[in-house]
Amino acid sequence: MTVVTEKARLLAVLNKQPHDRPPVICPGGMMNAAIVDVTTSSGQFLPAAHADAALMAKLAAAVHHHTGFENFGLPFCMTVEAEVLGSEIDLGTRECEPKISREAYASAAQVEFKDIRAMLTSGRIPVVCEATSILSAQYPDIPVVGSLTGPVSTAASIVDPVRFLKDLYRDAANAHHVFDYVTELLSGFAYKLIDHGAAAIAIADPTATGEILGPKMFANYAVTYINKLVTAIHQRGVPVIIHICGNVNSVKSLLPKLKADAVSTDAIVNLKLLKDEFPELTTMGNVSTYLLELGSAEKVTIQTKNLLEQGINIIAPACGLSTSSPLINIQSLTQTVKAIRTKEGG
Repeated sequence: MTVVTEKARLLAVLNKQPHDRPPVICPGGMMNAAIVDVTTSSGQFLPAAHADAALMAKLAAAVHHHTGFENFGLPFCMTVEAEVLGSEIDLGTRECEPKISREAYASAAQVEFKDIRAMLTSGRIPVVCEATSILSAQYPDIPVVGSLTGPVSTAASIVDPVRFLKDLYRDAANAHHVFDYVTELLSGFAYKLIDHGAAAIAIADPTATGEILGPKMFANYAVTYINKLVTAIHQRGVPVIIHICGNVNSVKSLLPKLKADAVSTDAIVNLKLLKDEFPELTTMGNVSTYLLELGSAEKVTIQTKNLLEQGINIIAPACGLSTSSPLINIQSLTQTVKAIRTKEGG
């Protein structure tokens, strides 16, 4: 019997190739599994691991070992890009993820365009890349997923987000300049992650929702710049996952226009119906993170089995996990997937 590695399985699904069953992953960034139960039981603590490559790699390995997710997901936050672009960051605690404490600019027109090449060697970008290199060398059969903050969310993390969303309408020229700038940085960051061994790139863009942007702005900005980033990554032969938060109904028809290799959605979205309507989509998700935090292991098992029966291609949490999510619930999710075998190529 052929043994399928976790890396081979994930890449097979993303490349629409035959596979034995859906992978079960947590890609990192906004969707990371460095929960308190893992950091406590493994002795790997935050926030120290956010800024130390060896500690970041050890914590990622502990997450994989304790949770059963079939990947390493780096980094453990959505602030790496904003920090090098000039925003002030609070690295948080073991219980609280890093957050932006102050955006660098008050409006799109005020953004200062710094040297991208210099920024790619600054801040915590080298830390994440070195951790990626450590893991990919030590565990060649386990995929390292490098997680990026999407273009819309990155832009809204360096410009006051309320003002920036207004600039999308009132100052489109400067808004586009900002998007070009941050997308170039994100592309460079992705290339560095790939050079250090990342097998796939995940993009989480929680500000790029239909509820926040509406269909027109979603098409003009989110689709345009996400696709620009995805195209750049594809030029290096690496697959891409995109996560879109919230209710996608208002922008559902635009999802097939995204060039990513898999689309991840929030729990509010009925992935089976989305898959039925757009069978060309490779779907990922979407076990409720509310359920994972506050529900029972039995209910997590039921929801996971439902997703498997519906033919969802990659099983994953629906959004960012609360750090207080019980480990037993996460293990219920991963063990349920691993216990079920689907027809080859399913």
